Amino acid sequence: MTGNNTPELEESWDLVLEPRRKWYSLRLGEIYRYKDLLLLFVRRDIVSVYKQTVLGPIWFFIQPVLTSLTFAVIFGVVAGIATDGIPNFLFYLSGITIWNYFADTLVKTSDTFVVNAAIFGKVYFPRLIVPISIAISNLVKFFLQFVLLLGVMFFYSISGTDISLSFYYLLIPFLIILMGIIGLGFGIIISSLTTKYRDLKFLVNFGVQLLMYCSPIVFPLSIVTNSFPNMKFILLLNPVTSLIEAFRFILLGVGIFDWLYLSISVGFTVVLVFLSVLIFNRVERSFIDTV
Repeated sequence: MTGNNTPELEESWDLVLEPRRKWYSLRLGEIYRYKDLLLLFVRRDIVSVYKQTVLGPIWFFIQPVLTSLTFAVIFGVVAGIATDGIPNFLFYLSGITIWNYFADTLVKTSDTFVVNAAIFGKVYFPRLIVPISIAISNLVKFFLQFVLLLGVMFFYSISGTDISLSFYYLLIPFLIILMGIIGLGFGIIISSLTTKYRDLKFLVNFGVQLLMYCSPIVFPLSIVTNSFPNMKFILLLNPVTSLIEAFRFILLGVGIFDWLYLSISVGFTVVLVFLSVLIFNRVERSFIDTV
């Protein structure tokens, strides 16, 4: 009788959970199987940003505008930092737009395990869905801010600023994907480490701010290369430097566009992905005991 029921019991299962055998396993098929849950998390991340706020999604536009105005006054007017012939506000807005996507993705994914410990402990689903959903939801915010940037570019173009289109515009999605993956990779590594070392979460925002001032956001890279030629290589060791410069070059025609340094950023991104997946896969097995 037991033997007759066994096949029926086996056929009743529609999902079998197996242990992860390889550290580098991404299980992309499993993530795709949970695509509906992924979309649900994306929607949650988008709505939670402006839920119960007075201005709602308008905050997506206020932050880059106010930040760019502040930089334009402090660094452009007071400090007198040149911006390669581009209006100060437009120069800073272009940098802030792409930087926000990287920074938001890094910061929000850096506490993945701590914030989602309760749901991780109750139900199974691929844990990578959570940080991936954050990176995707941040694309919505980036798109809105990018539209704002294009509007400001159009305003300055009809006001006399030389802004032209080129085939390099096709590279913009590639640059954004790289920025998102780098932010996602760093965020995953930090989230894995914070399961044991909670102090790290206090350093994330501070560290991101420091990294911003080490990136060509408030200054053009040309100033450094002209005044301190030896510093160019050091700044370009920052994997997002070449991406920011390329983004600004494509949109505004100023900046240092170098295929070599872009290739280095791509190589760094590949290594970062493997490293972050390695650490994430190791931590997710036992994080519930330490969070």
